[in-house]
Amino acid sequence: MESEVEEPQIIKVTPLQQMLASGTGAILTSLMVTPLDVVKIRLQAQNSPFPKGKCFVYSNGLMDHLCVCEEEGNKAWYKKPGCFRGTLDAFFKIIRYEGMKSLWSGLPPTLVMAVPATVIYFTCYDQLTAFLRSKLGENKSHIPIVAGIVARFGAVTVISPLELIRTNMQSKKFSYKELHQFVSKKVSEDGWISLWRGWAPTVLRDVPFSAMYWYNYEVLKKWLCEKSGLCESTFMINFTSGALSGSFAAVATLPFDVVKTQKQTHLWNYESHKISMPLPMSTWAIMKNIVAKNGISGLFTGLIPRLIKIAPACAIMISTYEFGKAFFQKQNAQKQQYS
Repeated sequence: MESEVEEPQIIKVTPLQQMLASGTGAILTSLMVTPLDVVKIRLQAQNSPFPKGKCFVYSNGLMDHLCVCEEEGNKAWYKKPGCFRGTLDAFFKIIRYEGMKSLWSGLPPTLVMAVPATVIYFTCYDQLTAFLRSKLGENKSHIPIVAGIVARFGAVTVISPLELIRTNMQSKKFSYKELHQFVSKKVSEDGWISLWRGWAPTVLRDVPFSAMYWYNYEVLKKWLCEKSGLCESTFMINFTSGALSGSFAAVATLPFDVVKTQKQTHLWNYESHKISMPLPMSTWAIMKNIVAKNGISGLFTGLIPRLIKIAPACAIMISTYEFGKAFFQKQNAQKQQYS
């Protein structure tokens, strides 16, 4: 009799509901975080104008995208003139003279990759965590690490060739027919593996980030719940745990982020024939090169901008995702109650 009473309390969220919650979180995160990167790029372009063919990294809070400056003159959003005296000044002037929507310049094309990648990642993480807990027990501390590694590995592997295609499509203005010819030629010359160029440095950055992030998130969330005397985490507990665990993981994996950016840029310059030979492309070779030129501190270039971007992105994404799951859990409980 007792088991019959307790059974309905275990309310599961379906994979489709997890996908909806993570998709909503992804869109909200990109809307909140993208303006920070748009302002950063505008300030960079003002201080050092982008020539045609110059590539730069654009982040929407979910993924980094390699973008290529394809136009001369001031037509492109990142080349619009503006006399900015700093970050806040840039925010206000962009809104005043160009309109609020300019803060999300360049966002829509990147969401085509970023939202599916985030949905795959979060849904896989939750499904793997539930599976491992059912097999190994609820309190195994290594479960978030294993689930985080496998989920991120899968998401990066699926998205990596699509991102390479997107970059070429944007920079070379390919039609779909030309794109098919480009991919076929690349595969016939260099094999299928060539579509995953740039995969290794992304995995080296994102997989350790994911392992550290999920482990620390689960530990912090549990600790904050205990300190607050709560059985279930609140929106603020999820938000705080996400921000702190994201910040820690961002600092720890920054050297791999620096290497990834350099490798992407070198690859682009080589493929667009700006340099005749690829530079040493192994991750460790690039790291040695950076340390030789700039010392150990060179591996931590851009720490503050990365933290300013990662901390709010992780906090918004995880708290929205958990809120979405809690909402669906309530809906499922009500359905179960009335069925």
